[in-house]
Amino acid sequence: MTILISNATIVNEGKTLNGHLVIDNEVISKIYPQQQTPRGDYDLCIDATGCVVMPGVIDTHVHFREPGLTAKADIQSESRAAAWGGVTSYFDMPNTVPQTVTAHDLEEKFALARQKSSVNYSFFPGATNNNSQLFETLDPHRIPGIKLFMGSSTGNMLVDREEALRGVFAHAGQLPIVAHCEDTDIINQRMREMMDKYGEDPDVTFHAAIRSEEACYASTARAVALAKEYGAHLHVAHLTTARELELFEPCLDEAKVPSITAEAVIAHLYFTEKDVKEKGALIKCNPSVKTQHDRDTLRQALCDGRVYTVATDHAPHRLAEKQGGCRKAASGMPMVQFSLPAMLQLVDEGMLSIERVVQLMCHHPAKLFQVSRRGFLREGYQADIAIVRPASPWQVTDEVIQSKCGWSPMSGRVFNWRVEHTLCNGRLVYSNGRFDDQVRGQEIRFRQ
Repeated sequence: MTILISNATIVNEGKTLNGHLVIDNEVISKIYPQQQTPRGDYDLCIDATGCVVMPGVIDTHVHFREPGLTAKADIQSESRAAAWGGVTSYFDMPNTVPQTVTAHDLEEKFALARQKSSVNYSFFPGATNNNSQLFETLDPHRIPGIKLFMGSSTGNMLVDREEALRGVFAHAGQLPIVAHCEDTDIINQRMREMMDKYGEDPDVTFHAAIRSEEACYASTARAVALAKEYGAHLHVAHLTTARELELFEPCLDEAKVPSITAEAVIAHLYFTEKDVKEKGALIKCNPSVKTQHDRDTLRQALCDGRVYTVATDHAPHRLAEKQGGCRKAASGMPMVQFSLPAMLQLVDEGMLSIERVVQLMCHHPAKLFQVSRRGFLREGYQADIAIVRPASPWQVTDEVIQSKCGWSPMSGRVFNWRVEHTLCNGRLVYSNGRFDDQVRGQEIRFRQ
């Protein structure tokens, strides 16, 4: 199938230009400047006049809940939500049921995605206290890296033994370690103090005091020290505090990929602890949303190079599970559908450039994890493309929410940028509210 995308404002590799793209089957075959109108017969022509054409977003941090937790979400529903939001690739986390901590369970996830996923996919294996030898046996071309929980987590995925923790850093090899950094001892102590004062389920407004700056900084500093000691590649997930940012060097050199990097997610770039008074447990997540100063410093770090990637930590729960306080309400929120419009809203507010958004959400994920032939608009690369229209206001309502859980902390918010088309491997998976349910994404390849 051949596709012509014409009259586009193309944002790619730090530049914006007007032009046309030609797709031949799965790949971008040619990019023309505006003055060179392509000629020929095409199976599909998309007039992108007034739109921005960019690489499809690579969301490197999602929880699609399959297998085992499919009452909350599943690969089919959440990959549709991803496509709706211009996300063409995702990396799913290992805390499912069963947890993805063996080669067998990893292969089972790949099999599910081949059947169900509307966009491209890969999966993190998870570290435990006794499986560090696993990572040397896995094919590094099939997985993005290793997920390490250095804080409170589900089941046996908290790596809290010194020998085991060092084993992960020693055996990671070329695989990036993606670490959830919160100090469990500090959290547990703060929880006991709050329960002594406020009962068995302290109000959710105390969540940030329990999962505190101190807990985040202590764990992140420990991870950074271990990465330096072992020469490992560390990527700290969902950074939340200004203090943690002091541990990361700014990097604006696009020719380099730092060995120690940080991720910010939409929840912490948008919400603060003040919002908890209105939204309650709907925005309860781990790590917690912090102060306005922390949020504003994270936003600044998007531009100065201390934050290297932006993801979502998309983590759906049923509304019934979001009831209660610090102990009883589930942590996490669905966000994959709205991450790109949310980041482009920050562009409209003058906080960063659209070129920087593309770097943070497309180029840098591809570079950091060495994704093969994705993440850029280049001739010969897979045609993973998002076409978005500015100055096209729309409101988040129940009717547009695609996640299986059926709610969003963004409900009621008006965004100015609308995703009109999403192409995955040269196929139009989403177009102006319509899905092609026959489209299936591909397994992502790495380091090739």
